[in-house]
Amino acid sequence: MARTPRSEPFHDPSEAAASEPNWAVAVRAAEAKKAKDIRVLDLRGITTFADYFVICSGANPRQIRAIADEIGAALKKYGERPANVEGYDNAGWVLLDYGDLLVHVFSDEARSYYDLERLWRQAKEVPVTPG
Repeated sequence: MARTPRSEPFHDPSEAAASEPNWAVAVRAAEAKKAKDIRVLDLRGITTFADYFVICSGANPRQIRAIADEIGAALKKYGERPANVEGYDNAGWVLLDYGDLLVHVFSDEARSYYDLERLWRQAKEVPVTPG
């Protein structure tokens, strides 16, 4: 049986992890699943429980779970596994806890209600350029 070539080049996780921060990996994964309004907040110097928030939105529960799954798979390639995942079954707000990185995948309604960007307005926003 012939093997088909990989659709993406092989990357050594240790090499890539050294060159790209975990929040950037999460952003690219969210973009791949068409997440909306992706924001990265730098919390260093503001709190000790996390260095970065990645915040994004999905249109419906299926897309929200797909975004969360893609982020989890991408970070796993770099040896990162979440300490905890909350809200996956409900999919109104999925929280992926990677220790220094917290990823929030919201429905539009939940994002508007919890308004993390306002709550953490003293955080510096990291510019995200579409990948």
